[in-house]
Amino acid sequence: MGSDYLLNPVEFLVQAVLGIVMLFLLLRFLLQLCHADFYNPLSQIVLKVTQPVLQPLRRAIPGNKRVDGASLVLLLVLQLVTLAIVSSLRGMSLGPGGLLFWSLAELVTMLVNVYFVSVIAQALLSWFNPGRTPLVTVLHDLNRPLLGPVRRLLPPFSGIDLSPIAVLLGLQLAKMLLVPPLLAAARAFG
Repeated sequence: MGSDYLLNPVEFLVQAVLGIVMLFLLLRFLLQLCHADFYNPLSQIVLKVTQPVLQPLRRAIPGNKRVDGASLVLLLVLQLVTLAIVSSLRGMSLGPGGLLFWSLAELVTMLVNVYFVSVIAQALLSWFNPGRTPLVTVLHDLNRPLLGPVRRLLPPFSGIDLSPIAVLLGLQLAKMLLVPPLLAAARAFG
């Protein structure tokens, strides 16, 4: 058995556990940013999971009605810690600048992936017309800032809404344009 026998499971656990926490923090940030209904049961789950960690941070890190500074700072710190642990386990030595740019690349990727999945889920659910369920409401609130402007430019054609396709293409394009320069900067500062 090689040295990777234990390192790979440890790396997986670190990325999985901290990744779930970061996902909840990102959702908390996005739901507040888009003024989602926080009385929604799914929003309440996100609030209850993140509140114990964010409450003490809010005293030191200001925010406003729209932007939750504590969520953003904690999200970045957790991503830095995750990548520091992973790079250490892999035997890589990265400087602070390299870790910062790698973290930013990972956070952009996570943001694009969250929106990609949420737009697809909303589009699929619209085919079945489930009514105003908590999931449909949260997806609508979350995706409104992306889908709304596109729908104004590209109204439904013969009853078919093509805006999700345009948004998905835009998300992939944004990821392709933003992530490689961040990773290149990470290598340059590494």
